[in-house]
Amino acid sequence: MQTDRTATLILDDGSVFHGYSFGYEKPVAGEVVFGTAMTGYPESLTDPSYAGQLIVLTYPLVGNYGVPTRTFRKDGIATFMESEKIHAEAIIISDYSHEFNHWNAVESLGAWLKSEQVPGIYGIDTRALTKLLREKGSMKGKIYFEHPDEIDFCDPNAVNQVARVSCKEVETYGTGEGKKRVVLVDCGAKHNIIRCLLDRNVEVVRVPWDYDFTTLTYDGLFISNGPGDPDTCDTAVQNIRKVLAGDKPICGICMGNQLLAKAGGASIFKLKYGHRSHNQPVRMVGSDKCFITSQNHGYAVDNDTLGSDWEPLFINMNDGTNEGIRHKTKPFFSAQFHPEASSGPTDTEFIFDKFVALLHD
Repeated sequence: MQTDRTATLILDDGSVFHGYSFGYEKPVAGEVVFGTAMTGYPESLTDPSYAGQLIVLTYPLVGNYGVPTRTFRKDGIATFMESEKIHAEAIIISDYSHEFNHWNAVESLGAWLKSEQVPGIYGIDTRALTKLLREKGSMKGKIYFEHPDEIDFCDPNAVNQVARVSCKEVETYGTGEGKKRVVLVDCGAKHNIIRCLLDRNVEVVRVPWDYDFTTLTYDGLFISNGPGDPDTCDTAVQNIRKVLAGDKPICGICMGNQLLAKAGGASIFKLKYGHRSHNQPVRMVGSDKCFITSQNHGYAVDNDTLGSDWEPLFINMNDGTNEGIRHKTKPFFSAQFHPEASSGPTDTEFIFDKFVALLHD
């Protein structure tokens, strides 16, 4: 019979949830958010956009397919994960499967969490917890094992999370004579963004979030996803703003959508509880085309603040929020969702095709 140590989640409104530990046993604090995907916990945990957050998974059974091998390709890109390590502060679930079975699994979710020193709690009423977060919005929370004073509440959005997860030096992938060169501004890039670009036969130059890429020679600019508040990334915004006067293609994903919008003069606001799922419906503006998308973000572009040269490209069909923008005359566009998925549906991967096609125009 399994005998796991008790653990407690407490929210900053005083709500308390008791459960059991199946990960590393240390107190942690951050922003408590929920995701509604049925699968994909290895990809979500290694998504740098979850830095500073305690993830609540609404799907009741987690861990049954274990964790894939943590291997890397020759170019340094993870084979199955979305970065080199777990970035989420903790994972909170209802029922943990202590036994796992999958063709690609090499260890249990609990063993992986322990090896990376990340807490995990099960036995939580995630339905009640999610309803609370939907009603009151994402909240600060902390996990402790003996006493609430083990750790203080913290607001991860008050610091620059992008600076924590961005690469520290310039890295180049897929070099080859005659290839188009894309600068990837790494605000916390998922590795599948790099995979999707490399699969389309371009050279990718990955630069830190605050790097002055305007000094480089390149054919197109790509701005990645990332964690936290986009208002902490003014250096990146200023660099992006410099190239808006030109006409080289620009594409952004998630945080990249927000930073491109800010560079164009728009404002960003915090969503009540964000979009974190595999089933967010979006509509391409000016058409009846709708797509099911993978999403992970807590902020959104204010459509009403877009300048006269810009317009919405996609709209969320659940709440009407912005899901992408485009310039009316220049090859600049972005998506708030994740066309590279991983995990999630790949219905919108054509966005990479559109971007690469613009490099050859």
